[in-house]
This record gives sequence, C-alpha cells and structure tokens, in this order.
Amino acid sequence: MTTRKITKIIPALETSDGAGVRVRRSIGSMLGLRLDPFLMLDEFGTDDPNDYIEGFPSHPHRGFTTVTYMIDGRMEHRDHLGNVGNLGPGGLQWMDAARGVIHSEMPKQTEGRMRGFQLWINLPAAQKMRPASYRDFTPQDIPEVGLAAGGSVKVLAGTAQLDGKAVPGPVNGARHDVATDPLYLDIALPANVSFTHPVPPGYSAFVYVYEGSVTVGDNATQVLPVHQAGILDDAGDEVMLRSGAQATRLILVAGRPLGEPVEQYGPFVMNTREELAQAVHDYQAGTLTEPAPEHVRDARRRAPDA
Repeated sequence: MTTRKITKIIPALETSDGAGVRVRRSIGSMLGLRLDPFLMLDEFGTDDPNDYIEGFPSHPHRGFTTVTYMIDGRMEHRDHLGNVGNLGPGGLQWMDAARGVIHSEMPKQTEGRMRGFQLWINLPAAQKMRPASYRDFTPQDIPEVGLAAGGSVKVLAGTAQLDGKAVPGPVNGARHDVATDPLYLDIALPANVSFTHPVPPGYSAFVYVYEGSVTVGDNATQVLPVHQAGILDDAGDEVMLRSGAQATRLILVAGRPLGEPVEQYGPFVMNTREELAQAVHDYQAGTLTEPAPEHVRDARRRAPDA
C-alpha cells in the first residue's frame, strides 16, 4: 500500500452566502481552487443566530450536485418540484440539480448552534441536462461504526473499509447512478489515534479538519490544522491520519475525476461558455427547470403558501 501525501493546503476563507449566512469556504474559494470533480466546500458553524437566521432564500442551480450534511441545527428545503425536506442533526441531503432546480434552504430554529457542510460535486456532461432529483437521508440511514483503536466513522457516501468490514453508506456510486463514485466519511478520533483508509488510485481526495488537527501521511511534518482543506496526491492507494494532542473531527472525501472542461457562473456549472450563457438565459426566461408534475401544480393551487 502507498500512502497519499498532502500536495496543497487551502485555508477556509470566511465569507457570506445566501441572505448573509456566514460560511468558511475552502475548495472553490477562488478560481482554480477546485479538485475535479469537487467544485466547492462550505463549512457553516456558529452559535449566533444572526449568522444564519436569514438562510438561503429561493435560488437556482444547474449542472451539478449539492450535498448538505447537517451536524447541528435544523434547515428546511423547498423546491420548485414540490419537495420539502427537514434536515436535522446528523441528516444528509443529496440533490442533483442537473437541468435545473430553484430551491430555498431556511433555518428551522431561531437560536442555538447550526453547523454542517455543503459540498458541490460536478456532474458529467451527459447528465447535466437530465431531470433534477432530490433525496433526504435521516441519521438512521447513515451507518456509524466504532473503531477498535477509538473514535468512530459515519459513512455518508461510498463504501468504507472499517476494521476489516465493508460498510456501505446510503449513497453508492453505480448503484445510485453517481458517475463520480464518491466516498464521504465523517471521522471522529480521540487524541493521538491513527486511522487508515483505502482510496482508489487516481481518485481525487481531500481531508478537511473542523475540530482539532491531524497529521496526514507518514510524514510527521504534514500537520493539517482546523478549518483547512488538505488536497492529497493521486498516486497512493490509502490515506493515513493521526489526530493531534486533542480530540479531532474531520471529513475525508474522494471521488473519480471527470476530466471535462468546467465553465462556472455562480450557481450554474457547465462545460462550455455557450452552455453557461444558455443556463443564464433560461433562468432569466423562466425555463431553467423541468416543469413541475401536474399533481404538484394542483397542490400549489390548493396551498399557495407552500
């Protein structure tokens, strides 16, 4: 087995999105700071409701997948297709915007802590214009496995190899028609504990620490501090992690690169400038999304506040 090493560290920059929600953005914080197929990673985490209370009012997406993982707090999703999802602590939302989604994500709390991640994963050209889809997963859908050495792992996507056992998460590559075959693990380690996990050679991979710090690889100088993304080389077939002097929480994410050109304008991600211009035109013309099914239109007429 060959251990992967950090090739680049991307500090998370504090910024705001939506109607003023405070986030820390690492991958995607600037042009060129993508990691095929991953377009953006936002960490949100605050005890101050002023940092999240206005939420993310209605806005569009086209051409990629949004993955929202809630650690603390509650958020409600509503979209043009009539989907309503209540994302609570430990829940996962997987939305293929594909041809187009117009949705909102609004807090369902007025006080207390809200913390989690939103990851954007690119879709291949062949899937960018297919109908949108949406899935919610409760904490009970997400396996959490205790480690023999201490700590635990939640398997959000892909299949984890934990203490000699294969543990599938709720979203799995070819079985769910996810071309990038993502692996997404939330890892909690006590102080000074090691954890090793396989990653297919050639797959893109990164580690993001949100509590504590971690040493990556067999080089003790490669320490990744809190609120930073460590981009790993693609030559090795395993990731070796060791927590620092305090308990550590981090995510490990990997996926198959698409190797396709990327043109992005805000919430639209396509392969060419012409396709990008068409996405903007479609949104302005009101034709971005798939038409809502008839039963959804009927329900809206009966309940206009929905």
